[in-house]
Amino acid sequence: MPSPHDAIFDLDGTLVDSSPGIAWSVEQALAECGLPPLSVDLKPLIGPPIRSILATVAGLADAASLDLLERVFRMSYDAAGWRKSACYRGAPEMLGRLRSGGIGLWVVTNKPLRATRRILRELRIDTFFDDIVCPDSRTPAYDSKAEALVDLLRRHGLSCTECLLAGDTLEDCHAAVAAGVTCALVPHGYGPALPSSLPDNCRRISGWDCIERLFAAAPVIAGRV
Repeated sequence: MPSPHDAIFDLDGTLVDSSPGIAWSVEQALAECGLPPLSVDLKPLIGPPIRSILATVAGLADAASLDLLERVFRMSYDAAGWRKSACYRGAPEMLGRLRSGGIGLWVVTNKPLRATRRILRELRIDTFFDDIVCPDSRTPAYDSKAEALVDLLRRHGLSCTECLLAGDTLEDCHAAVAAGVTCALVPHGYGPALPSSLPDNCRRISGWDCIERLFAAAPVIAGRV
């Protein structure tokens, strides 16, 4: 593939460990709605929109009950849960080096825009990014991460052959395939265990240094600006 010029990052499980805050707010929502406490490891479930996660942990299917549970979760998360997020070790430094090298940086996430902006600002990495795309970044909301990624490329005129999506789940692979971009999966992510065989143009990496090596060969980071 041509050397990439733009790095697109998933948020939860890739750049940021948000699981403590999500788990805390899930517990709060379950308790307030009179449901049994969380009894499973939440990390393998993180990635899809929170409604899907809540339906799984609570065993609910009817829309009205899920609406209430999601509403209570969001109240808790927007009030305090988001503050429990932390950058993965080395992520801010990696972003800084890529940005200094002229690489375009972007975020595509399933997390709502308000919480995403708060987290990035609180962790002091918001200024690295050219754009942040969330399901509710537009009306109507994006139906999937794949749709959001494709729209990001279109709106900013990014070449799919010169972009790299860094993520942590199979959903990120599928989004990358739909958009025609290469995908790199970080080793510290969430989601269920990845299959031994990944979609074409998707690969596992051992750490941030692998991403930086991919961009080190790009003409822009080598001095062409």
